[in-house]
Amino acid sequence: MTGEVTPFALDVPESALADLRDRLRRTRWPEDATVGDWSQGVPPGYLRELCRYWAEEYDWRATERRLNALPQFRTSIDGLGIHFLHVRSPHDDALPLVLTHGWPGSVVEFLKVIGPLTDPTAHGGDARDAFHVVCPSLPGYGWSDKPARPGWGVERIAEAWIRLMARLGYRRYGAQGSDWGTTITALIGQKAPDRVAGIHLVPPLAAPDPATFGDLTGAERAALSALERAREWEDGYSLEQSTRPQTIGYGLVDSPALLCAWIIEKFHSWTDCDGHPENALTRDELLDNLMFYWLPGTGASAARLYWESFKQVQRLFTAGTSGRADLVTVPTGCSVFPKENPRPSRRWAERRFTDIRHWNEPGKGGHFAAFEQPDLFVDELRTFFRLVR
Repeated sequence: MTGEVTPFALDVPESALADLRDRLRRTRWPEDATVGDWSQGVPPGYLRELCRYWAEEYDWRATERRLNALPQFRTSIDGLGIHFLHVRSPHDDALPLVLTHGWPGSVVEFLKVIGPLTDPTAHGGDARDAFHVVCPSLPGYGWSDKPARPGWGVERIAEAWIRLMARLGYRRYGAQGSDWGTTITALIGQKAPDRVAGIHLVPPLAAPDPATFGDLTGAERAALSALERAREWEDGYSLEQSTRPQTIGYGLVDSPALLCAWIIEKFHSWTDCDGHPENALTRDELLDNLMFYWLPGTGASAARLYWESFKQVQRLFTAGTSGRADLVTVPTGCSVFPKENPRPSRRWAERRFTDIRHWNEPGKGGHFAAFEQPDLFVDELRTFFRLVR
């Protein structure tokens, strides 16, 4: 029923897990790469071992129990079923906060921070920093429904999240996001400035300012170099997903080995991992996130968000803003982790975000900050939202 919020629990059939193990064991492997590093993609030796572990040792049921210990729900918004975690703080005056993930992430990214955010006193913090936390799965991701027609881009998702927070009874709240969540969160700030106490972005999306090119800092030069390297060596996934998501989707839904390689490559490239993704996250954590794509079969539907919105979002951090339409005027907190890309400078970001209250560049961490560095992530949120509660 439209407007109804119903409890939800994961209960994956054993047959689905048996099918996954069977497919992994029957993978038809290509020959070895002609190089011994990650420059042609995930090294065959590592992918074979990771898939062997996935088939033989990984325990989904432990993760399922961990997730089911949290309050999960589904509701229909604009005709689409949305899955979300909704963990209320024991402190009644907590600030509601909606956390939005991106690709190739999931709500799994936030599992390590939900406790400290909702119950800071149980984690060595102050009750005045408490949040009621809402973590939705993006449309076409995890256990949210897959859109059957075009139109579910970032604008519509932002509007859906505004409706979700209202449906949960929250009149004033904060919003936080990374990856797709960065744009969705900024749009929430634009569309509902009277309801948003502030937004926190990891990182803010803002293009380099040509007016600064004659006087660049070292960090700005490094940021420009990283953007150029991404265009040359890292953007193949986004070109495919933004132009032909259905084509790559057949393989992502049918082959767990392909899905694993497609996503783990990005955890190698985008985490602060010193050359190996398992230096940033455990093998089980990497696979927990992967299961949010494999079990509900969302390889194609998740990729389709690139077809809907990637060119719009890419423009914001490469080509610049389009005047007032792109300006974000609500109080903003920005955290730029060292292995993130893009990494705008504050003076670039201030051209788009006109009320930056907090800016920090932590010493470690990458694209999946809450997943990689939960303590730093929590500190960043607490520090910013103290300014706007």
